[in-house]
Amino acid sequence: MSGILELLNSDLGKQVINGVSTQTGQSTEKTGSLLNMALPVLMGAMQRNASTPDGAAGLLGALNGGKHNGSILDNLGGLFEGGVDDSVTNDGAGILGHILGNKQSSVENALSQKSGIDAGSVGQILKVAAPIIMGLLSKQTQQNNVTNADGLSNILGGMLGGGSGSKNQSLIESFLDADGDGSVLDDVAGMLLSGNKKSDNSGLGGLLGGLFGK
Repeated sequence: MSGILELLNSDLGKQVINGVSTQTGQSTEKTGSLLNMALPVLMGAMQRNASTPDGAAGLLGALNGGKHNGSILDNLGGLFEGGVDDSVTNDGAGILGHILGNKQSSVENALSQKSGIDAGSVGQILKVAAPIIMGLLSKQTQQNNVTNADGLSNILGGMLGGGSGSKNQSLIESFLDADGDGSVLDDVAGMLLSGNKKSDNSGLGGLLGGLFGK
């Protein structure tokens, strides 16, 4: 199973980066860099939400509900031609609100400072990226006949990079909720901005640097 970062380096990923770049007026380099940072965070947030029975049922229901059936990936050229339709960005806004909750603005501001892209454009990029992520996840669940929480967790773990038992996966899970209170993406802004200041890689910035081989 391809990890989310491997997908970004594929032809499909390059098409997404180019399309999102054109949509927001940001360079492809900055857009690619932002998505490399943001997608593992969004996938990790989805996995944290899906770690409860209700959360897993809700995500599976969304993936099987028609809108997020993966068809968005079948015509990415049409998606970006003439600008992304408002229905897509509105859908993306709903997805972000669900998985990030009241942490959304903190996450966007942190990504803005880290990437050098203004927070408004970061928000627009994430609104376009979120439905595409759901499409990718839907394709994976269909191909693997996923019908329960355990299967969904395995799919999310694999997309994050190697399955739920991998070192990277366990690090992402622990960093998304640093103080252990169960709040998805708690403290993520501070972690992103901490970069590699913590020598034991206990900041999300350090983790992301390790994932990208920097």
